Amino acid sequence: MAFLSFPDGSGISDPGKIRTILDPVGVRLERWPLPDNGDLTGLLALERPAPEESERILAFFEPRFDQLRATLGYQARDLVSLSPSLPGLDALLERFLSCHTHDDDEIRYVIEGEGIFGFVLPDETQVELTVLAGDYINVPRGAEHWFRLTPARRIKAVRYFTSREGWVPLYTGRPVFSFPETSRR
Repeated sequence: MAFLSFPDGSGISDPGKIRTILDPVGVRLERWPLPDNGDLTGLLALERPAPEESERILAFFEPRFDQLRATLGYQARDLVSLSPSLPGLDALLERFLSCHTHDDDEIRYVIEGEGIFGFVLPDETQVELTVLAGDYINVPRGAEHWFRLTPARRIKAVRYFTSREGWVPLYTGRPVFSFPETSRR
């Protein structure tokens, strides 16, 4: 279950309260149960799935993709798998640590691990949302945000696209506050 952190070190896990805080930014957060399947569990345990294994993982989530394609017009999906063994991980992550926007929605369905999306609220307050396996997040185009990994440095997520060109980060230059590590309990 997602956890929303504030710069003072406090946080909340109540989904309704999180939605209320993120609604002005347009962020959509839902909880989608993961399929209960031993084959999927084994594939998700792979630190860096090969392309054919990634396609097998994606096949488990095809009904969700079909639903998003029919209702929201998404045309493509892929699997992003970040872990410490990924060559160039730090350089890749560096691109998303600064405040930026996109010309398209940023959609992720976290299926293993965890990550942190930061947001600038309309009053310029900054918050960070830790997303975990089973969390679906839609960051709307134009929303000022950033992304980083938790200390576990591991996440697998299905990404959905209407156009891959829209995911290029457009940096805003706004500084990101330093957030203390917050307990999710």
